Amino acid sequence: MNSKKLQPSTMVLHVVLIIGACVMGLPFLWMILSALKDLSQVFVVPPKWIPEPFVWSNFKTSLTALPFGRAYFNSFYINVIVVFAQLITCSMAAYAFAKIRFPFREPLFILFLATMMVPGQVTIIPLYLMMKNFGWLDTHQSIIVPAALLNAFGVFLLRQFFRGIPKEMEEAAIVDGANRFTIYTRIMLPLVKPALSALGIFTFLGMWNNFFYPLIFLNSPEQFTVPMMLNLYRGMYATDWTLMMAGASIALLPVLIVYMIGQRYIIEGVTLSGIKG
Repeated sequence: MNSKKLQPSTMVLHVVLIIGACVMGLPFLWMILSALKDLSQVFVVPPKWIPEPFVWSNFKTSLTALPFGRAYFNSFYINVIVVFAQLITCSMAAYAFAKIRFPFREPLFILFLATMMVPGQVTIIPLYLMMKNFGWLDTHQSIIVPAALLNAFGVFLLRQFFRGIPKEMEEAAIVDGANRFTIYTRIMLPLVKPALSALGIFTFLGMWNNFFYPLIFLNSPEQFTVPMMLNLYRGMYATDWTLMMAGASIALLPVLIVYMIGQRYIIEGVTLSGIKG
């Protein structure tokens, strides 16, 4: 069996990617090692990578010093609600834009995509006033409701998939007496599972790491999410960096698990949406 020789350009590309991966991984390695240090070792010059000794108790202390259990529960249930809500709203809007003909469909879609260019900081003041009028400040509704509504990126991603589905399948279902909702739920959604999985993973990762909106809308520690709880380690006069690094390492675990499980779906969803667009 003949084996193909590795081209020089491919070898250079692999070397560059390996170096880039190592550089990207250094901050995570430093975070984990700092979580195992004593506070006096964190800012030693020159830096010491290996802790002496290993302080394993930092992880336990970081979980007990603050109500991290409550923060984990808040983040998980907020993420679950937002992910399911976005999958429903984005898939329905994407199906309408891809398969249903109505007046001004294309201009409306372009206008909808244009909202992706508006930074969240521009709309935060009107959104804050709305949450205040609704009486939702310092409640999880102020985080869930705005995030659960339509996501322009999610609609675009799913629309590309829906457009790649042959229209003959929809026509055959109509001949058999199926209505729009039946076609959407029984035929279309099962065919776009890769895109739905990719969108769900993107949404989960974004919401889990979301710090800006909880910082604006939440005030009570019992309402805090994981990023907000980590911020409490930063005091007015001093910061316990070892406990913060230990808490950040624990908070990173769900993100790594979701990414490792869903990496294949992310690549497949984004790749196929680009091919079928």
